[in-house]
Amino acid sequence: MLTDSELIVLMHDQEVLKAVLKLKTDFLTSEMDFMHMSDDDFVSLVLLTPSIGLALANNSISLYEELILNRKARKLSRGSYFLKVDPISPALKYLIENFEVWEERFYNLIKVMLHATLKDSSVISAALTNKDSSTGDLGKDLLNAPYIFVKFMGFLFVEDVDDLLNKQGIEQSELDKLRYIGEKLGIDNVPVFQKYCEAFEIREHKRR
Repeated sequence: MLTDSELIVLMHDQEVLKAVLKLKTDFLTSEMDFMHMSDDDFVSLVLLTPSIGLALANNSISLYEELILNRKARKLSRGSYFLKVDPISPALKYLIENFEVWEERFYNLIKVMLHATLKDSSVISAALTNKDSSTGDLGKDLLNAPYIFVKFMGFLFVEDVDDLLNKQGIEQSELDKLRYIGEKLGIDNVPVFQKYCEAFEIREHKRR
């Protein structure tokens, strides 16, 4: 799970900060109800986009999935947890209802944030995408992958980093969405992400 302290470090990158402020301005201009949303809360909302996309792969979000989304958002927001009026929950509801409008732009911002952690180290970046760096075992590959990359995967795609190692079932529509998101984030060529996608067992669609 990403922490608020790690997000602060990311926000020190000028490319990330510029992208965040630009997208936040566009988002708040289109929806005036969230004018008082902090930068931290906005970034928290953006980072929930992959989770929302996966939840909506079957065209609906269950109560359990909604609870997980809110819990993840609150963990990243330093101040919101203590406020009587939660600024994230209304914004999360709005994003779910208008997901197609913001999905692509939010993925683009996550891509900027993710790759900002690797751009200063060409050696680590090259190793991450090198097919020969894969052991063929997801658990070992996760242990060998850059720390922040694994933290990102743990937050974007599951509830907890440990869940990356647990064998899970997934519907075909969800797996297709996961691979689509990986492509949008520019990580579809990363062996550890590819191995993660291959580790799922396809299950039949279940009604919610």
